[in-house]
Amino acid sequence: MFYFFRFDTLQLNPIRDSPMQSYLMKMDHERATLELCAVPMPEPGPQQMLVRLHAAGLNRGEFIVGHGLHGHPGTAKAIGMEGAGEVVKLGSEVSGFQLGDRVMGRCPGSFSEFALMDVREAMKMPEGMPWVVAASIPLTFLVVYDMLVLQGHLQSDEWVLINGVSSGVGFAALQMAKALGAKVIGTSGSAEKLSRCASLSLDLGLCTRAPDFYEAVMAATGGKGVNLVINTVGGSVFAENVRCMAFEGRLATVGYVDGVLKAEIDIEALHAKRLTLFGVSNKLRTPAQKAQSVPGFIADVLPLLAQGCIQPLVDRVFPFDQLEAAKAFMESNQQLGKIVLAMPV
Repeated sequence: MFYFFRFDTLQLNPIRDSPMQSYLMKMDHERATLELCAVPMPEPGPQQMLVRLHAAGLNRGEFIVGHGLHGHPGTAKAIGMEGAGEVVKLGSEVSGFQLGDRVMGRCPGSFSEFALMDVREAMKMPEGMPWVVAASIPLTFLVVYDMLVLQGHLQSDEWVLINGVSSGVGFAALQMAKALGAKVIGTSGSAEKLSRCASLSLDLGLCTRAPDFYEAVMAATGGKGVNLVINTVGGSVFAENVRCMAFEGRLATVGYVDGVLKAEIDIEALHAKRLTLFGVSNKLRTPAQKAQSVPGFIADVLPLLAQGCIQPLVDRVFPFDQLEAAKAFMESNQQLGKIVLAMPV
């Protein structure tokens, strides 16, 4: 099994005069700033585990103020949404895990030396998997599992269209769709990234950021259209996506990096083709609702990860004290796959 990632060469210089270091996002009316702060060590509740984090994955949405993930102006909140590490303390009601277990999972405040992980969200890492790879999996691949399997009902031999296939979510969706036997069309503004995706079984790559891919999609699918659309881009391609959908097609909206939050809907197509439009977000879900997909993911997807049928791609790893640089690299749109933050050893 091969894992592909590269490390930034900047030198670690962590602060050591506090119980724990954690990044906070501080909000004002116009922007958010990141600050590395000394904070108390968290104490696990009955169904929580304290995890010494070794790596945490970056996700574009957590840095976008308009996504509403970080509270109101004048507030500060620990940032980070997924990570991997070793269990160092167990809550009083935790079962199935023990001290020293290597775990990965979604957890708030993961850009920290330690974080609390809900036992319902925790997954034991496949043997031999590096920390930085494990940290790139929980949020992204659970989201992909939600939109491809739980809501998208993807079947073998169906066609999938992924807008922004070279993004972290897009690349994970490509890999999982192919593992499920689907055929995949992907769009990206980078011909180089599409070339790298093609080497990993992308059936058709379209180099575009514009809503101009209908003809190519219909030609590839024999005029039938695609069965499932994964829209990581936003409103600028929404109407074109609807045009590309087959009878009883499904469209997942998982992001809006273009900032376009309004789009026209072809009501006639929605009605006649019996289309399904759905969103993929955890913003308003309760912790119990968020955890509902984890057992299915462990049963259906974790074996594919362990066997190497799905190989997460980590583009670059930044040291813990370089979160600002990692964020800037993400915003430059240069990466293919995920960006990960590595904690001090």
